[in-house]
Amino acid sequence: MRAEMENIAEAIGKSLKLLGQRLDWETAPHRLEEMNAMIEDGDLWSDPARAQKLMRDRQMLMDAIETYKKVERELKDNVDLIELGEMEDDKEIVAEAEGSLKALKEFAAAKELEALLDGEADGNDTFLEINAGAGGTEACDWAQMLQRMYVRWAESRGFTVELQSEEPGTEAGIKSCAYKISGQNAYGWLKSESGVHRLVRISPFGKGTRETSFASVWVYPVVDDNIEIEVAPNDIRIDTYRSSGAGGQHVNTTDSAVRITHLPTGIVVTSSEKSQHQNRDIAMKALKSRLYQMELDRRNAAINAQHEAKGSAGWGNQIRSYVLQPYQMVKDLRTGHETSDTQGVLDGDLDAFMAATLAMDVAGKSRAEAQADD
Repeated sequence: MRAEMENIAEAIGKSLKLLGQRLDWETAPHRLEEMNAMIEDGDLWSDPARAQKLMRDRQMLMDAIETYKKVERELKDNVDLIELGEMEDDKEIVAEAEGSLKALKEFAAAKELEALLDGEADGNDTFLEINAGAGGTEACDWAQMLQRMYVRWAESRGFTVELQSEEPGTEAGIKSCAYKISGQNAYGWLKSESGVHRLVRISPFGKGTRETSFASVWVYPVVDDNIEIEVAPNDIRIDTYRSSGAGGQHVNTTDSAVRITHLPTGIVVTSSEKSQHQNRDIAMKALKSRLYQMELDRRNAAINAQHEAKGSAGWGNQIRSYVLQPYQMVKDLRTGHETSDTQGVLDGDLDAFMAATLAMDVAGKSRAEAQADD
């Protein structure tokens, strides 16, 4: 077998080893049997939240087991085919197996990254907030572009996207919006997006000048019911108000929108669905998620490093730059990862940026170290 293919097979083997370690392969079948037995319990659905969590955990374990078996099986099959093809001098079989082995390496590397999403809340659903920063109307338009980008990214992964609140800009775009995004590892992937995003382009509003705009993105995990977050009634202020959207797909008119302010921390969350009871529930869950994120930040230095750029949405605080003029480039300032396919990124092609940040975090690099390496 050619040296190149030996190196590829070795890389796949390393990915397989990591997948096995993260999965705890020796105990995985036994854990799946236990989950299957629990699902057969007739009383399971008397607690819907517990049942849904069990079903999700079971599916994640089944997927991980199948992934491990797939990589192990295809690695062996393709190596055997290459050796057989070489013995019989069948170049067609060798070429086909080598192509399959290269594709398997990419698949295994992607699954290896997913396996690293094992933080305390990585598997949870997530809240995503976007706020326009410095730049006026330009910034509001930029915030709406980011809104479209993240919705497209989430939908491309098959995630469920629910608009929680939205405030339109005075002339165009949005001042802010908040979403709940549900899906496997939604928080684990999106947490890398927290920070300030900077856009450089020619103004689309008749100025004809090059403008720089900023918007902030903040991501918080949806707190599972089994995670206790206590919020004292005296620590919150609940306000109700009328909220109306700008029309279109996000039109929203209600007299019962809810804003909850957490007095000790100053955290403010809002929800503007049609039911005041539903709004209180949504806003309280969002508040608990924000408080939980603060606790994670205190306990986990890696997450703190992710948020070191947190500050005002303006100069000096950005984690990523999107330059549309005078050239085309999106560059993450933490990892150095970049691409000239700006339209692809704005259409939701974010996986490479998220993977680069995840890999950097696992390697334990700080933002300064990553920039120094670039």
